[in-house]
Amino acid sequence: MTNNFNDIMIIGGGPAGLTAALYVRRAGYGVTLFEGEIPGGKLNLTTDIDNYPGAPKTEGAPLALAMHTQAEESGAEIVYEKIESVTLSDADGHKTITTENGEYMCRALIIASGSENRKLGIPGEDKLSGRGVSYCATCGGGFFLDKTVAVCGGGDTALEDAQYLARMCEKVYIIHRRDKFRGSAANVERTKRLRNVEFVLESTPVEITGGVNIIDADVVEGIRVKNNKTGDITLLAVSGVFIAIGYTPVTTFLPVGTLELAHDGSIITDTEMRTSVPGVFAAGDVRNTPLRQIVTATSDGAVAAASAVKYLDENI
Repeated sequence: MTNNFNDIMIIGGGPAGLTAALYVRRAGYGVTLFEGEIPGGKLNLTTDIDNYPGAPKTEGAPLALAMHTQAEESGAEIVYEKIESVTLSDADGHKTITTENGEYMCRALIIASGSENRKLGIPGEDKLSGRGVSYCATCGGGFFLDKTVAVCGGGDTALEDAQYLARMCEKVYIIHRRDKFRGSAANVERTKRLRNVEFVLESTPVEITGGVNIIDADVVEGIRVKNNKTGDITLLAVSGVFIAIGYTPVTTFLPVGTLELAHDGSIITDTEMRTSVPGVFAAGDVRNTPLRQIVTATSDGAVAAASAVKYLDENI
């Protein structure tokens, strides 16, 4: 039976939330974790992982299942309900979570709801996601050694992704819809100096094409781009497409103006994952962080749990 009141509650069942739940239980406090879909979040959509310490050449879904099982076996209560709204503090300092099925209260709250990658919204993108289409160069770049790839975007992330990929790929296209970049001038100049990077400017991606490899799996084979001036469409032969047009933190359930947010909508925290509201913490991709990786999410979750436990110890 679900408890409608618990010491600590966590919104989000990705690596950050599951790690936080495990650490809260290890500290002896009760914890309820809310997950609207399946545990593991975007981790379930990652086919190949080679940069998570201790688990080389693994896949996202099995790793997500292992994290979920470990948290559940520790005594964490996992509730599969979508969050509708949150009240961050009442007269007694309690936090209230409202879901599709009712209300839940806690003394401390950890927000680990993650973020959603902004998509191009073109044919082939969803079908080939994880099969050559990626939203994280540092996650998937290593699988494209000596191959040709494309980066879509015009900000610092796209430029830095291109720089990173240029170290291992034979060639990198940067596709941007304008003739000027939103990224810093220094980043643009640094990228221009790379001999294996080619700029495809004033062009818009219109389709990601794919074929079947030797194990009968769909994989990326190219990307069609439209020149915004001439209307001409060109097919670039690539093995990978890295989309770097931003992300959207999942915070729609939060009351407007209650938490301090960064310009991109992510939650601002200090190094102990404390937000601007006492007893409310944030971890993982939803917070303002320079790196969004599985390893940083789990680290955030552990720190957030320790801070939440400390908050309870000092305020009970």
